[in-house]
Amino acid sequence: MKEGKTVVDYSMQNKKAWEYNAYDFWMKQIGAPSELAKQCKENPVKKLRYSAYFDEYQGVKVGNICGSCGKKAISLALLGADVTVFDISEDNKRYALEAAQAAGIHIDYEVCDVLEINMGKYKNYFDVVFMEGGILHYFHDIDEFMQIMYSLLKPDGKMICSDFHPFTKISDCLNLEQATMSYFSKDVFEGEMAHARFFEDEIRNKMPKCLYRKYTVSEIINAVIDSGFTLKRFDEHPAWTNDTVPGEFTLVADKG
Repeated sequence: MKEGKTVVDYSMQNKKAWEYNAYDFWMKQIGAPSELAKQCKENPVKKLRYSAYFDEYQGVKVGNICGSCGKKAISLALLGADVTVFDISEDNKRYALEAAQAAGIHIDYEVCDVLEINMGKYKNYFDVVFMEGGILHYFHDIDEFMQIMYSLLKPDGKMICSDFHPFTKISDCLNLEQATMSYFSKDVFEGEMAHARFFEDEIRNKMPKCLYRKYTVSEIINAVIDSGFTLKRFDEHPAWTNDTVPGEFTLVADKG
């Protein structure tokens, strides 16, 4: 990354990437929004995947951070939660809201940079903030990110953060086709967005790049603790391509 690159610069670059053919990608990968609605309604707990980390759903206010096409938000809403998605992509919002309507439920969807969430409205608002699927590497100051998560929660609220395991810095064990590097590297690097590899080369070569910063386990855990959270669990999960190495983790922390 060029010296002097600002948060606004990398945020706008990531936004361009995530709004390039995103709606068409979900149509290709999942099907019409009605198909996602059908899948979620058939088994919302299975579609959610993280039910073991939720104590309850009914009436629980959940902030779904970088909620993408809405498959987790819709599943949570079907289970009774009051869900607000925060995501940078208008295309993601379009697909998610069409799927929610097809599922017969309501979700709120705020298109914004997560670092610029309206705290006049959402400070101390949520019972749970929830994120999954590899989002931390889009934020280049993990301490700032965790401080925002802390601010969004009510007293005694809970953060559920599931993400790609830092082991993926040194091994492309999830087949994401991203560069590997020193485990302790603090470099910001340019790379393809997550779903670029699913497009034919003609489109793939035109897609805007994202700017990533990958973290170590200690950087993630210390950012959680330093933000005021009480760390409750840190579970490691095998890579979906190789169950002998870590591919993901799930972290649970309380606002104490």
